[in-house]
Amino acid sequence: MLSTFSVLSPHLKFKNKFVSIDNVAFKFHYRATFTLLLVCTLLVTSRQYIGEHIRCITGGSIPEHVINTFCFFTTTFTVVRHFNESMLQDGTIPHPGVGHMYADDPVKYHAYYQWVPFVLFLQAIMFYGPHYIWRTIEGGKIKRLVEGLRMVEVSKYYTQSNAITFDSKYTLYPKAELDKKIEVVCEAFHKHIILNHLWAPKFVLCEILNLVNVLTQVWFTNKFLGGRFYRLGLDFIDEDFSGTMDVLDTIFPKVTKCHFHKYGPSGSIQKHDALCVMALNVINEKIFTFLWFWYAILIVVSVIALIWRLITFIFHARSEKFNSFVFSAVCPGMLNSHDLSFITNSLSISDWIFLYYLARNMDRHLFRALFRGIVQKFYGNKTDLEAQSAKFLDTANEENELISEKH
Repeated sequence: MLSTFSVLSPHLKFKNKFVSIDNVAFKFHYRATFTLLLVCTLLVTSRQYIGEHIRCITGGSIPEHVINTFCFFTTTFTVVRHFNESMLQDGTIPHPGVGHMYADDPVKYHAYYQWVPFVLFLQAIMFYGPHYIWRTIEGGKIKRLVEGLRMVEVSKYYTQSNAITFDSKYTLYPKAELDKKIEVVCEAFHKHIILNHLWAPKFVLCEILNLVNVLTQVWFTNKFLGGRFYRLGLDFIDEDFSGTMDVLDTIFPKVTKCHFHKYGPSGSIQKHDALCVMALNVINEKIFTFLWFWYAILIVVSVIALIWRLITFIFHARSEKFNSFVFSAVCPGMLNSHDLSFITNSLSISDWIFLYYLARNMDRHLFRALFRGIVQKFYGNKTDLEAQSAKFLDTANEENELISEKH
């Protein structure tokens, strides 16, 4: 089995990247679900475990490979009134949905099994789409800022005058250039504050696309399975599987019928009634049942992510306690009350999210140094936030004195 899925390994190199530009909900979509659907695609196209996808038998002289090919590429069907567990237990019918039929008997045609691998692969691409869109919009800004400071902590102990480059990726700067590098990153963040006010709305749009996409895939899968997907998981839970027929047999029949017409010796059209064993549905029923539960989890995760984003929109500029809680998770003990006041009162939601992802991708001591540089740049190179706070207090006191004089 491992050899079968090993063909995916060159294309699924999900490493722990140094730079993170999204959240857990994104990874549920473009990593977990994308990989899961590719594995399911490979599984339904493999003949190693179930043999031929369809095997048909007839009472005539039609070669087996001909009837197999014909019934797989056209459609098979089941008789609706024969989905009757009592008739099955009594021996009136041999299989669920299979039995003697009259001209006016309603039948249910099955052609979805031809399209299952294509649908699963298309869904995998769709789940990767929002991440690809966001990665294109983000444009590597965080990566360029963070990677420029990866070796800063080590540089503090490097006393030589020349820079050293490792593996053509990482550069160890001498102490003399350390402050210049931090200044460059601070300047880049300051430009982001001025020019990128739509950064957060675009990020939230991609988060919404994640939820819209999974809801669309649930709707599409339901249409694909003839309207039986919405309740598939609930029916599966309610089923006790103690009888000779279960709910999965009605959606993914294991035995179906197929009519093949050909000319007889006298030139008249002969109809051959074939009975087909649908081995592929043994795999299909398990895949789509699992996907029902997985999509339910994915919807919950996506909704929670949007609720959290709404909370950040509301409280990022209102509550220092909220900002203390969020940034303490990524850089514990590095921000004081004046820093939290700056984050709460001075940053837009785009700047807030951008600063949060900088904090997530940097060493906490390094982020502290960078944050002080950002504050200085924001306040015109003022080195102490207490001076700014004192200014606000003086203004408030003057206003109170004026009010007192009027009274």
